[in-house]
Amino acid sequence: MKSELLAQIRAELRAQLDRLSKAALEAHAAATDPGSKAEGKYDTRSLEASYLAAGQARQVDELVESVRIFESLDLPDFEAGDAIDAGALVGASLAGESVYFLLVPTAGGLEITHQAMEITLLTPASELYRNLLGMRVGQSLNSPAMVVKKVQ
Repeated sequence: MKSELLAQIRAELRAQLDRLSKAALEAHAAATDPGSKAEGKYDTRSLEASYLAAGQARQVDELVESVRIFESLDLPDFEAGDAIDAGALVGASLAGESVYFLLVPTAGGLEITHQAMEITLLTPASELYRNLLGMRVGQSLNSPAMVVKKVQ
């Protein structure tokens, strides 16, 4: 199941990269277009366009790195009683609803629907990621209030 999930994440990241690359090129073209030059002292269109282009270029760089990492990423298998660690697919009960998290090195916040599960990718930058590390099935967190019900 994890190999299918990884393939789906890779495809989603590539699609995001394609969309964002096109948007970054358009923003760059707008920033450098002679028609966007300031018409007056308070006209900041070209400055705003250049900030947008620079921000999108940084996002493209981050996505390129995420794609690179996921291209070579293998997720380990876990047994039901194992402690949660990097690469784990974690199921939990949050306010009576089932939630799923995949602990990965990058692309935090990305949500993937796989086999009727809405899975949110968590990275080490996330406090929830750090709180889940080492937990086992049946253990609970206080903030947010959730109980680990399944570890894969």
